Amino acid sequence: NLLKKEPGHDRVSKELFLIALTRAAKIEPEDAAQAMQRFGGKLAATERAQAWAQIALPTSQKLQTEAYSYWKLADGASLTYEAHQWRVRIALREGDWKMVKSGIQAMPTALRNMPSWTYWYGRALQQEGRAEEAQAIYVSLSDQMHFYGQLALEERGQKIGVPAVTKPVTAEEVNYVSQNPNLQRALKFYNMNLRFEGTREWNWALRSMSEREILAAAELARQNEMLDRMVNTSDKTKTDIDINQRFPTPYNDSMYKATQAVGVDMAWVYGLIRQESRFATAAKSHVGASGLMQIMPKTAKYVAKKIGLGNFVPHQVNDVETNIKLGTSYMNMVLSDLGGSQALASAAYNAGPGRPRAWRSTLSRTVEGAIFAESIPFTETRDYVKNVLSNATYYAAILEKKPQSLKARLGSVSPKNVSGDEPEYQ
Repeated sequence: NLLKKEPGHDRVSKELFLIALTRAAKIEPEDAAQAMQRFGGKLAATERAQAWAQIALPTSQKLQTEAYSYWKLADGASLTYEAHQWRVRIALREGDWKMVKSGIQAMPTALRNMPSWTYWYGRALQQEGRAEEAQAIYVSLSDQMHFYGQLALEERGQKIGVPAVTKPVTAEEVNYVSQNPNLQRALKFYNMNLRFEGTREWNWALRSMSEREILAAAELARQNEMLDRMVNTSDKTKTDIDINQRFPTPYNDSMYKATQAVGVDMAWVYGLIRQESRFATAAKSHVGASGLMQIMPKTAKYVAKKIGLGNFVPHQVNDVETNIKLGTSYMNMVLSDLGGSQALASAAYNAGPGRPRAWRSTLSRTVEGAIFAESIPFTETRDYVKNVLSNATYYAAILEKKPQSLKARLGSVSPKNVSGDEPEYQ
């Protein structure tokens, strides 16, 4: 094993050691770290930094406590896009705003200019007392309808309201886009249940459309009872925003009854459904999750038994009312299990309840919910939590008819050891 031997002074020996270290870092980063502690002094400073970066990345992705110190040892290393981001995520978890700032500054321009890192750079400047520069960054983000735009708006002292409603599309505008050959073919594909082909034709048609035409296409989708297509289509506009298309509230009576029965926030449920299925009642995922709230068969069976839904059979999960009843009950279960945190419970809905419990246990301090969300190891779950809670904030503004706080919804997440029995549901 090359990691157990002191590397020679010649270039080949050092390169072989570094190759072995890189391979080991991906599988057993602890072994690689031990080798560096023993023999790292034999390497040049740039080689040492690069080696520690190789160890720091997988350690970060496992949320191991050593990651923070490894990134300090990797200062000056040349990093991949993924490594740049994880260095900053670990710095956020540790509250090291100096490292947050320097880590973002070191990113390639395209990465640094992403809304996420633009926002966190503003926060780092604010921590330095450079409030005016931070506010300029928040202003640049706060008119954008996403998680970081909402957070930036709150940093400006404002809450999240409903955007001004654009002029509704006319029947003439809808009739015009309905003549588009791509949209006509798409509708035929959808009627034949060929969703992939239909979506491809639909999206191709949108490429050359103006914003008014896009909104008209979204209305055409609504008229054809394709709410998922309506939402995805309307989401593409930048200036003409139709909030009713983007954030519809179908099945309102069923939703109200179900959420009242279990005591969960209806805005959060709508936000989750928008992310899960875009309100497509027949949606089925590649892993077998079904219906409006994308419930797994095993979960559906467990929840049905738990809530006393007699004579439940698997196909019932596709019934809208049953799906909502099962889904809201499950949301209540994970919310209760995870201390009432919508951030943790949303992660549990996507990745299973055991994972957010484990992620929380790795924290060294209490962090704001946005930092917890930013450092979720799974890319899909990380984006999912952000989208669900961003959606929920808009839905709350619509349903309650008053501005809302995303930061309050995110709350804070405290370290807690994984203890007790794992939940029976998955």
